[in-house]
Amino acid sequence: MISGFLVKKGQMTSVYTEAGKRIAVTKCIALPLIVTQIKNKEKDDYQAVQVAYGQRKKLDKSTSTKLNKLKIEISPKGFQEFNLTSDQIPEIGSNISFDSVFTVGEEVDITGISKGHGFAGVIKRWGFKKQPIRGSSDRVRHPGSIGAQTPSKVVRGKKMPGHFGNVNKTIENLKIISINSENNEILISGSFPGHFNSWITITKV
Repeated sequence: MISGFLVKKGQMTSVYTEAGKRIAVTKCIALPLIVTQIKNKEKDDYQAVQVAYGQRKKLDKSTSTKLNKLKIEISPKGFQEFNLTSDQIPEIGSNISFDSVFTVGEEVDITGISKGHGFAGVIKRWGFKKQPIRGSSDRVRHPGSIGAQTPSKVVRGKKMPGHFGNVNKTIENLKIISINSENNEILISGSFPGHFNSWITITKV
């Protein structure tokens, strides 16, 4: 089967384990993925499965033509490729359910786009401490010196004000707590990047 899955992020809640411990979990909607293409080593130099996820109103002409040839009557939000983890190759047009890829208790890595916070200063963006208020009250939240005299330039990678958030982030070693196949709901331990109803990628560790 494939090495990952795409789910829609929901709200956070908490559940109790069998030992009576309360843990924080994130509820996600894991709708079945539709196989749209099979990549093989002979033609593409690598092996992978392309799947379609989500729903949108309109498609561009090339994508619509491709799906019509495959007799797939959907308007997906996007496409994603996953590696094959077994010799079992799914058929084009077939559905892949979440419980056929992952099991309860399995550890996974989750990748999502973090929330964007716009332009931010060094205190909010990097956690800098404020400067003393005495003497320079208008420089409390400023970064201070940004370089030494010897290089005569600001070195690359210096922590400075700028765009905060809206980047790809991966949280490792989270655990799948439960899988509800009837309602297509899953519970994953902890929190991870992404806003409400955003699409996140779950991959095997």
